[in-house]
Amino acid sequence: MPKNRIVQRDGIHFQGQRYLAPTLAPFVGHPITIRYDPRDISEIRVYDHDTFICVAIDEAHPNLRLSLRDIETARRARRRELRKVINDRIPTTAVRQDPRPTSPAVRRNRLRTYEEDE
Repeated sequence: MPKNRIVQRDGIHFQGQRYLAPTLAPFVGHPITIRYDPRDISEIRVYDHDTFICVAIDEAHPNLRLSLRDIETARRARRRELRKVINDRIPTTAVRQDPRPTSPAVRRNRLRTYEEDE
């Protein structure tokens, strides 16, 4: 599955991972195309105008075979966990013992128009 990316100084960013290869140094700031196997995104193949440049490796997980589905599942689980933590921290609404007195609505006189004067 080809995707377009710009080579950053710290590598190629894709799916929250950072991929590096020494061959990428001259391409910093340039657009490239990456291709990957969704069953294993521990490495990506990098192309410049359909010319193969190199294989870039996810340095955070160099020897770990990760699929795109694994990453998406982990992200969903993490989001659910964070949502639960946030919801647990939100204080429940307290019921007031003595409700605030409500003042009656101020009635304003209607403005007169010229048509009413005639």
